[in-house]
Amino acid sequence: MRITTILRYCGISLAGVALLMLVSAGVALHEKSEAAMLPLFYSGLITAIVGLFPLIFVPKEKSVGRREGFFIVTFSWILACLFGAIPYLMYGGEFTPVNAFFESVSGFTTTGASILNDIEALPNGLLFWRIASAWIGGIGIVALVSIVIPAKDDLQSVLASAESSDLARGYYGGRKRRFVHMMLTIYIGITLASALALKVCGMRWFDAVTHAMSACSTCGFSTRNASIAAFDSPAIESVLIVAMLLGGTNFTLLQSTFLPGQKGRTIFHSEIFKVFLAGVLAASALTAANLLMSGQCHSLFKAVRLAVFQIASITTTTGFATADTDTWPALSITVICLCSVICGCTGSTSGGIKVDRALLAAKGMREKVRSLSHPSNIRFIRIDSHVRKMGEVEDACVFILFYLSLAAAGGFINAMGGMDLRSGLSASIACIGNVGPGFGSVGSMGNYADMPVALKVSSMLLMLLGRLEIYPFFLIFGRFGH
Repeated sequence: MRITTILRYCGISLAGVALLMLVSAGVALHEKSEAAMLPLFYSGLITAIVGLFPLIFVPKEKSVGRREGFFIVTFSWILACLFGAIPYLMYGGEFTPVNAFFESVSGFTTTGASILNDIEALPNGLLFWRIASAWIGGIGIVALVSIVIPAKDDLQSVLASAESSDLARGYYGGRKRRFVHMMLTIYIGITLASALALKVCGMRWFDAVTHAMSACSTCGFSTRNASIAAFDSPAIESVLIVAMLLGGTNFTLLQSTFLPGQKGRTIFHSEIFKVFLAGVLAASALTAANLLMSGQCHSLFKAVRLAVFQIASITTTTGFATADTDTWPALSITVICLCSVICGCTGSTSGGIKVDRALLAAKGMREKVRSLSHPSNIRFIRIDSHVRKMGEVEDACVFILFYLSLAAAGGFINAMGGMDLRSGLSASIACIGNVGPGFGSVGSMGNYADMPVALKVSSMLLMLLGRLEIYPFFLIFGRFGH
C-alpha cells in the first residue's frame, strides 16, 4: 500500500474544504461578521497549505488499488472533519476541542446533531461555514475528488466503488465521471431552486440560501434556535418538504426525470421511489390522526402540517423541527423512530438503512416463506425490473443486522455513560442514521451539549460509520490489527 498516493488524493479533498472555508470567510466579510472572518480565513490558509503540499511534492501514480481507494475515502472524511473543526476552535465560545470536532463531524456527515445552546449567538460567517460543511458533505467529498481526475483514470472507478454501496452503484453502472457531474448538476439545481423559493416565501437571502443548502444535504442545521418553527410559515415548510424529499431520492432517478434528453427510469416508474413516497404519506397520515385523536392538535390542518413536515424531515434524515416531538403521544414517537431507521433511498444524501435495502430484505423474506411451501418452484426477486440475486438479498439482510447491532451497542454505551434509555437509544439511532434529533435530552428542541465527553466521541464514531455505510470503516481499521 502506497501512503504517498493516499496522501495525494486526501490533499485534493482538503483543498476543496479550504476553498469552501475561504468562501465562508468572504460571506463573513459581506455579512460584517468580523468575529468569524479571521478564524475562517486563517483556517482556510492552514487547510490549503496542508492539502496542497502532497499535490506539489508527491508524484501522481498511474494506478490505484481498491484497498488504497478505501483508505482515500475514509481518511478524506476524517481529515475533512478534523480541519473543519479549526474555525470553531479559533472562534472559541462553546467550542471546546471535543465540541468543535463534534460539530464538524456532525456537519460533514450531514447528521445535524449540535452541541450549541445558542445558535443565534454565532456570527453569520460561522453559521454559513457550519451549513456549508454539511452541503459539501452531502454531495460527498470524494465525489469532488473525482471531478479533477482525468476521465480515463482508473481511480474514478476505485473511488466510486469505495464511496458508494453496491445498491447505489447499480443505478449508474460504469459511467462514474458522468454520474458525478450529473449528481452535482442535480444537487446545485435543487439548492438554487429551493433558495429562490424560500426567498419568495419571505426569508431573507442569507436564511434562504443556508436553509436550502441544509435541506438539500439533508443535514438540518438551521440559523435559528427554534429551527424552522421560528419562521412559522406553511409556505416555507412546504418548500422545505419538497427539497428534503428530493434530497432523499436517488439522484439518478431525478436526473432521468428532470434533466432534458436523459434516458432511464423516472421517479414515476420506480418501485423504490413509490415505496419511499408511500411510506412518507402513510407515516404522515398515521401521525396526523394520532395527534388529532390524542388532543395534541385541535385542528386537522395543524395536525397534518406538523405530521407531514416532521415525517419528511426525519425520513430524509434532515432533522429540521417545527414542533417538540418529544411531547408527542407514544404512537407518533414510534412511527418517527421507525422512519429514522429506514430513511431515504440509496444514491441520495440521506442516511439510514435505506428503502432499497429494506424492500430487498422484505421481498427476500417473502420468497423464503413461499419456498417453504413450494420448494421446487424457482422464483425471482425483482426491484425496478431488475432481477436481484439471492446474494444481494443476503448482503442487505447482513447490513441491516450489522446496522441495528451497532445502533443497539451505541445505545448500551450511552446508558453506561449515564443517559436514560429513551435518550441514549434514540441518540444512537439518530447518530448512526445521520438523522440528528432523537428523543429525551437530545430531542428536536434539545441538543447534545450535556453529553459526557466519552459519549460525544462514541457518537462521532457512529456518525462516521453511518456516513461511510459501515463497511469501509471496518475494512480500513480492521487491517491495522493484522
